[in-house]
Amino acid sequence: MHRPGIRRILAVLCGLAAIVRSLAAEGFTPPDESLYAMGRYVYERNCLVCHGRWGDGDGELSKGMIPKPRKFSAGIFKYRSTPAGALPTDDDLIRTVRGGRANTSMPYFTQLSDREVRSVVEFIKFFSPRWRKPENFAAPVNFPDPPAWLDAEAAPRAAKGRATFALVCVPCHGEQADGKGPAVTGLKDAWGDPALPADLRSPAFRNGRTPADLFRVLTLGIHGTPMPSFAEALTPEQRWELAAFIGTLRPPETAKK
Repeated sequence: MHRPGIRRILAVLCGLAAIVRSLAAEGFTPPDESLYAMGRYVYERNCLVCHGRWGDGDGELSKGMIPKPRKFSAGIFKYRSTPAGALPTDDDLIRTVRGGRANTSMPYFTQLSDREVRSVVEFIKFFSPRWRKPENFAAPVNFPDPPAWLDAEAAPRAAKGRATFALVCVPCHGEQADGKGPAVTGLKDAWGDPALPADLRSPAFRNGRTPADLFRVLTLGIHGTPMPSFAEALTPEQRWELAAFIGTLRPPETAKK
């Protein structure tokens, strides 16, 4: 006598499962096999010496590099516009190839054509099976526009950001924001390598230095590293204030560049 009710419950569960699969698949496209040959050609001539023949970050020039070259075979990427744990978008990867990463051995490749960059982005996806599973994909996070006070009233908000910094950032980044906090010893990334917190006084950051860049990092964290997401711990206003404070740490001689 309870079978109709059970069938209805199963139907609802199946519907929910379909919705979950649909959401998980948002942004999913399998690696483009038509670009494999060109991507391999570009990779072998520009990337292999650091990232290795098998995308394991163990290339000939990788010895002694800090941080180590990305291990594409792990399918874990630090810099992205997608939620924590999700794979980066093609635009995220293209941005890294084009612009490099400050304070690392990753150079910029402005000499490559758009098609060459697109092809090598597709090629590195073949190193990890994560790129063939829809549940690893998600749409980019929509971030709010920077608040108007960043231009007109940043000083008092940055002062509030300083207080937040003392509470949540000092253990790793240190009281002087030099990346030498008391919790630094033993910090490692997902690949087992030392994970040194950023020196926030540096003129350039690996993921951008604008307030919007800083807000993005504070919101998403840096996947594969001890840098967490503060989306739950801090309100958007607190994250903007913290970004404003970090912006004041830039050396005066580079502040207008």
